[in-house]
Amino acid sequence: MNVSTIDWAIIGAFFVVSLLIGLFTSKKAGTSAKEFFLSGRNMPWWLLGVSMVATTFSADTPNLVTDIVRKNGVAGNWAWWAFLLTGMLTVFVYAKLWRRSEVTTDLEFYELRYSGKGAAFLRAFRAIYLGVFFNVVIMATVSLAAIKIGGVMLGLSPVQTLLIASIVTVVYSSLGGLKGVLLTDFFQFFIAMIGSFGAAYFILDLPEIGSLNNLLTHENVADKLNFLPDFDNPNVYIPLFILPIAIQWWATWYPGSEPGGGGYIAQRMLSAKDEKNAMGATLFYNVAHYAMRPWPWILIALSSLVIFPNISDLQAAFPNIPADKLGDDLAYSAMLTFLPTGLIGIVLASLIAAVMSTLSTHLNWGSSYVVNDFYLRFIKPDASDKQLVAVGRISTVVLMVLSAILALALSSALDAFNILLQIGAGTGLIFILRWFWWRINAFTEISAMAISFVVAIFFEVINPNIDLIHIPAEQAYLKLIYSVSITTIGWLLVTFLTAPEKDEVLLSFYRKVRPAAYGWKKVLDRFPTEKQEQGQLPKEIGLMLAGTVMVYSALFSTGFFIYGNTLGGIIGAVIAIACSVVIIRAWKTLH
Repeated sequence: MNVSTIDWAIIGAFFVVSLLIGLFTSKKAGTSAKEFFLSGRNMPWWLLGVSMVATTFSADTPNLVTDIVRKNGVAGNWAWWAFLLTGMLTVFVYAKLWRRSEVTTDLEFYELRYSGKGAAFLRAFRAIYLGVFFNVVIMATVSLAAIKIGGVMLGLSPVQTLLIASIVTVVYSSLGGLKGVLLTDFFQFFIAMIGSFGAAYFILDLPEIGSLNNLLTHENVADKLNFLPDFDNPNVYIPLFILPIAIQWWATWYPGSEPGGGGYIAQRMLSAKDEKNAMGATLFYNVAHYAMRPWPWILIALSSLVIFPNISDLQAAFPNIPADKLGDDLAYSAMLTFLPTGLIGIVLASLIAAVMSTLSTHLNWGSSYVVNDFYLRFIKPDASDKQLVAVGRISTVVLMVLSAILALALSSALDAFNILLQIGAGTGLIFILRWFWWRINAFTEISAMAISFVVAIFFEVINPNIDLIHIPAEQAYLKLIYSVSITTIGWLLVTFLTAPEKDEVLLSFYRKVRPAAYGWKKVLDRFPTEKQEQGQLPKEIGLMLAGTVMVYSALFSTGFFIYGNTLGGIIGAVIAIACSVVIIRAWKTLH
């Protein structure tokens, strides 16, 4: 690929700006752990919302979408589109609850909601389990995308790519803390949007494609365009649509789409200046993530089916790519090699921005767990702010090194996505109910975590070798159904067989967070003087549904216009506008 001096200048300027932001925010970030990890709890909704979007604008996301579209068509995207439901639930139900909790990390929640050794174990274990293990896997998938981009577009070896991406990201995220990450995300978001839309526009004009109409009528593409899968074949529509929309969104735990909020999404909500800003940030994120961004990626993925219809075509075009890194997800980077001078620089900068934005967020988030929920809580409770910031910076470097090593062993972003879904299967419902049902205790969460992990190991590692439960390849989705069922039954049994939390712990949590009292009535009835606030839960769930319809309507309205279906586009747009009016009118009444 011919990268000109102009392109390199654009990329160099991007790196310089990112580093300057880290240096600019480093002094204040180093004053305290709360400043380093939460930016003083004074961030506005627009900055937090853009940061959430930039973080999920990861370089592995267009690769994942390309992999999905090439294998299963546009309808295959329901695997992640379905998570909009939990996203909107977070906006209208959980964002304000998280902000009221005033915890430093979402893991600190455990010792607010539960008590004793069980709560302490949960906090310590998940600090390492999520902050290190899960976090490293996520960052490794992002680094894998960087490897493929670097190999295809710049001819870099995997090690060279990782060294360049890691060093710059670690420098500004370890110096500037969360505020440095937020400001860099804001800058990187616009670079990423310009790059993605510019690339799609130019690729559609390639001689091999000809035009948007030629693409949509091409024999390799025409059967990939439907928004919904083929409902004549259960082995197609169940895994692609029914499972994600009926089970996956509430039952599985996946970083960035946690039922009830959590992870770096919770970190952003906790750093908001107030509850309304926490809600506004998550609303903007869900609108931008699901309605604004997918179509450029989808159009490039469809275009790749014309130029590189098979993996063998990719292998022939890029013989230097290691065999274990070849896959359908490579097609996105391959298409970008056709871009002209100038646009190449912008797109490369946008992809670098996507990589660095996601890595920096995960580094700061994972480091916050290591520092606040493990080191400060269990190793050195009397640590000074200076020591905590130092440990945070050291753990940032260690996490990056571990993820880079793992990235060299991975081959597909989609494989990692499916494995993570399997490990978290069946735990999601707990994260939704624990705010509203008094009976859930620490052992509920411990058992769910253990059972889901064991079940995932059984289905992904043991069963393929011994075939104890025969699952045909075309019905691989049964693994998720079995996992959710076994894990849910298991944690429900444990919940009812173990003692609930003490009344004083439950009351303390209820008074601080003020959830709707429906699921707390049995406890509150024992204390007649305790006010039972019903809150606005029915209205909030109604707004969640309105928000979901709004975003899906906007998403498919855009798709209809792209497909040339003007009537469908207009109907979708009208529905989206009507839902947005309902939300805007109700917004002022929410409290």
